Amino acid sequence: MNPPSAVESRSILGMRADATSYPAASSQVLAWARAAESRYVAVATVNNVMEAYDSHAFRGIMNAADLVTPDGMPLVWALRLLGIRTAARVYGPDLTPCVLEAAERERIPVAFYGATDAVLERLLCFVRHRYPSLKIAYAWAPPFRALSREEDLASTTRINASGARILFVGLSTPKQERWMAAHRGRVDAVMLGVGAAFDFLAGAKRQAPRWMMRAGLEWLFRLASEPRRLARRYLKHNPRFVVLFLAQLCGLREFR
Repeated sequence: MNPPSAVESRSILGMRADATSYPAASSQVLAWARAAESRYVAVATVNNVMEAYDSHAFRGIMNAADLVTPDGMPLVWALRLLGIRTAARVYGPDLTPCVLEAAERERIPVAFYGATDAVLERLLCFVRHRYPSLKIAYAWAPPFRALSREEDLASTTRINASGARILFVGLSTPKQERWMAAHRGRVDAVMLGVGAAFDFLAGAKRQAPRWMMRAGLEWLFRLASEPRRLARRYLKHNPRFVVLFLAQLCGLREFR
């Protein structure tokens, strides 16, 4: 799948990343939603890149996405070093409100899929308060296990029957990207894999200070907040990413 024609892209360790912006990404999502197209958007971090590096199948899923935004600052810096000087961060927890505001303005129904029942309820309270005219057509927190074929079919049927045209998916990487890829063509909506945005917007987890985000140190804040869950991700993936990307940048390795 190729990104929208106006978007510049680069391959980072074999995974495509698109240099977009909040207005451009929101506008594209709304255009697809108005046309009732089944698409999926991935917001990518170093974790996505390294999962794609380690798995040919997951790399195919990421490169087949209709849009891949640079969610983390390391990907923004990588895009700039690869020649896109204007590359900027498009962060899931900030992209979500942009899309919700546009959907409210254009009266496009939205839906939410992911998190826990408690987090989802808090998220819905936040969304209803901030966007009172927005139609929330569907919301479900699926169980933390693989759904049976019957359960998945029932869920997909409910999403489509709701009339939602934008579906926010918060299942974490790589689960949410695999889910979206498996449901493109089956879910009649634009799917946005926004990861921890559900938790952050619901107030269930704290976000890093903005200065840490700008400095590329958000991972350190999150590691300190959730060491048991995130230690393997950050301590394994981050050093490997730095070494492998430097090899790519210096022409020592080529990633197709």
